[in-house]
Amino acid sequence: MDTFIQLTLSGLSNGMVYALVAVGFVVVFKASDVINFAQGEFLMFGAYLCFAFIAQFGLPWSLSVVLAVAGCAGLGLLVERLVLRPLIGEPVISMIMATIGLSSVMKALVNGIWGPRPRAFPSFLPEGNIEIGGAVLGLDRVLVVVVAGLLLFVLQWFFKTTREGIAMRAIADDNQAALSMGISIRRVLAVAWALAAVTAALGGMMLANMVGVGQEVSHVGLRVFPVVILGGLDSIPGAIVGGAIIGLLEQYTGGYIGHGLNMIVPFLVLILVLMIRPYGLFGKRIIERV
Repeated sequence: MDTFIQLTLSGLSNGMVYALVAVGFVVVFKASDVINFAQGEFLMFGAYLCFAFIAQFGLPWSLSVVLAVAGCAGLGLLVERLVLRPLIGEPVISMIMATIGLSSVMKALVNGIWGPRPRAFPSFLPEGNIEIGGAVLGLDRVLVVVVAGLLLFVLQWFFKTTREGIAMRAIADDNQAALSMGISIRRVLAVAWALAAVTAALGGMMLANMVGVGQEVSHVGLRVFPVVILGGLDSIPGAIVGGAIIGLLEQYTGGYIGHGLNMIVPFLVLILVLMIRPYGLFGKRIIERV
């Protein structure tokens, strides 16, 4: 029982980080119908940026987190303005390929600045252990679940109540109708990319706090893709539920069956979902009549 509780809490902490990153996928897709394959690199960039402010510049961790988030938001705006905006009106595949190229550029940029060697991330979450139901778990993992849960709640509130959030939902539902109501697609796209970069940065910092910072952090972007497909490409609640499911499946298979299988379970789920329910658990089912 202790093992089950420990695996469950570890799975939820990983799952909430996955959900934060998955929200970035959802936000960009809802606003532009584009899958951002550079989301993992935004995750890595945010982690390295926070590492630089804390370890290299000696700034307080609270200020470092704020500066890292602001830096990633600025990078998201810059990418949207210089890379994606000129492709508005072009086939969607052009924008998708641009994000793939962007991921390679960002990897090279991080490698050029910080090098390929993994670094120990200066912990900014309280250290120590906590006992829950007989299972001993790092306090940082428990706090990750709480903090990520709060951030996801704030994001859900943003989409339901704020002007920009409602505009994003309107554009996702019908571009032409949104334009006729005076909604600026370019402004909404800029906000979407900035928000996607911010969620990735926050997820990257929490992940780096648990496992360290290195280029392999960007691989989480690919591992999050099954989360997005499972929950639904256009659903934020789906990203949360999908993150929890994938995080738990990884821990259960790694803990009970054997290390290694947990690396492929998310992609087995991805294949099954695409075969059975390609629009995901909470995604909008679109039927085209021809």
